[in-house]
Amino acid sequence: MKVFVTGGAGYIGSICVEELLNAGHEVTVFDNLTEGHRSAVDERATFVEGCLGDRQRVQDSVRGSGAEAVMHFAANALVGESMQNPGKYFRNNVAHGLNLVDAAKEAGVRKFVFSSTCATYGPPETVPITEAEPQKPINPYGESKLMFERILRWYRELHGLDFVALRYFNAAGASVRFGEHHRIETHLIPNVLAVALGQREQCEIYGTDYPTPDGTCIRDYIHIIDLAQAHMLALEPGRSGFFNLGNGEGYSVREVIQTCEAVTGRTLTAIEQPRRPGDPPRLVADAAKARRELGWQPRFADLQSIVSSAWDWHRRHPEGYPD
Repeated sequence: MKVFVTGGAGYIGSICVEELLNAGHEVTVFDNLTEGHRSAVDERATFVEGCLGDRQRVQDSVRGSGAEAVMHFAANALVGESMQNPGKYFRNNVAHGLNLVDAAKEAGVRKFVFSSTCATYGPPETVPITEAEPQKPINPYGESKLMFERILRWYRELHGLDFVALRYFNAAGASVRFGEHHRIETHLIPNVLAVALGQREQCEIYGTDYPTPDGTCIRDYIHIIDLAQAHMLALEPGRSGFFNLGNGEGYSVREVIQTCEAVTGRTLTAIEQPRRPGDPPRLVADAAKARRELGWQPRFADLQSIVSSAWDWHRRHPEGYPD
């Protein structure tokens, strides 16, 4: 299948591109490289540098690729920044995304796979979180992703553009070739591993008085390769709708740090800080729908496997990707 991938130079997109190519698909990557890295694009893919805000370039690129499916990863994804600059998030994640969905419709693309997020739910009423959980985002990032989900729902109803929206929990880990390198790193595991590499003096624990066993927040981590496999399953005929992606197991911040210490063999300094506004105590996925309807089965569900793959990649690429 010919697949057009936006954001394919980023962390999640680059590894999904690698897995698509390994499975025999033909891939065109479209990325403006503001967040992604050119060296993170698998050399087997066709690369097009461009911005989703350039409507004509998006239309020409989708049509020229002969795409049968689109995978849309490109987005701004920093929650804190979205609270300071909401216009950037609605512009890039919604308005510019609309250029892509229009281009897909006009080119006759029949399947659209969207990189969504558990941030569309906001603080959950029940945990584990199912797809029936009310969606009440508490930041512009989550709101922008929810808005795009609603756009896709209308385009399916009115134009017949079928879609799958995958609501990620915490993507982590690496493949052998590609890993996590954000210019602004907010994710826990790479920040903790940076301490092990001697690049940071300490990591931070934000809040130690939550109603959890050790007082720190609990999150659901999913291996990036398992995430990529879900995207390929979403391409298959008859797969449609909204799906949570997580392992259904939650790990606290302290447990993550302890696992990083075990994997790296190093004692890591962690500094306790006050809670951050808006951090729910516990976010854990119920991914039964993805297992049942997509046939998805995570292969690297334990935290040690996830951290080990990330550590292996960061040791080989201590400075990340060359820019």
